[in-house]
Amino acid sequence: MNEEEYKKIIKAGEIISKVRSEALKMIKPGNKLYDVAEFVENRVRELGGNIGFPCNISLNDIAAHYTPYFGDESTFSENDVVKLDLGAHVDGFIADTAVTVDLSGKYSDLKKASEDALNTVIKEIVPPMNVGEMGKIIQEVIESYGYKPISNLSGHVMHQYSLHSGVSIPNVFEKTSSTIDVGDVVAIEPFATTGFGQVVDGKDRFIFKYLKSRPVRLQAARNILKEIEQNHAYLPFSERDMAKIDPMYKTAIKNLLISGILYGYPTLVERNQGIVAQSEHTIVITENGVEITTK
Repeated sequence: MNEEEYKKIIKAGEIISKVRSEALKMIKPGNKLYDVAEFVENRVRELGGNIGFPCNISLNDIAAHYTPYFGDESTFSENDVVKLDLGAHVDGFIADTAVTVDLSGKYSDLKKASEDALNTVIKEIVPPMNVGEMGKIIQEVIESYGYKPISNLSGHVMHQYSLHSGVSIPNVFEKTSSTIDVGDVVAIEPFATTGFGQVVDGKDRFIFKYLKSRPVRLQAARNILKEIEQNHAYLPFSERDMAKIDPMYKTAIKNLLISGILYGYPTLVERNQGIVAQSEHTIVITENGVEITTK
């Protein structure tokens, strides 16, 4: 990466770290998930960034991919374990971070397991670093707390305008030749659970990505597709984004999914309904070492 790219990577991290700190103050019983998600995304823009992906607010046994839908009246309860996962980009250079809030007060060790795994593996990175060995470190730390890592979720190397660029960072040991090295921007995200240690697809889809253009007849679908191609062609977007474009957004999205123009990300639920905690930082590996952009 050149100096200009590095500055944008760091700027994205600074923006999302500030937004994360501000949004955490809103995660209280009785507050709406919708309000937090809208605050996060609007605040990123106010600070000079763009949305890396829709703000994920996943509760309890939902590990990832839940973002409030338009009109969502859901509120936080005193029994919730909340994963706040948020991202920003500057000219396509992304910062991705997540934190767990235990409103119940019952899962502090589970939260600590994911945090400790994250901090430990970052400290152990010496490039080039085998990603399977990184997974081994994460697994050992989480299991030392008596919990299970989620084996079918992983961190990811990020490139400009690309959240997942081919190399994944597993949360368990894997025998692989894949490495991360100087120049890489990497999101590392250990998931710890009281359950089975795997996620399955839920029934809901509120986050989407653009695949390719095809002709569509429905006017609402054409309106939505135009917006997507102009503003969301590279990174994921939410149903909330489309609700602001056309009142028939639900029908339009369904039409675009059936046509193969969009892909919908299912919510990811712990296989045995175990409670899930997540911690995540983005790092950039330079000649001078590993730098956390989302500290």
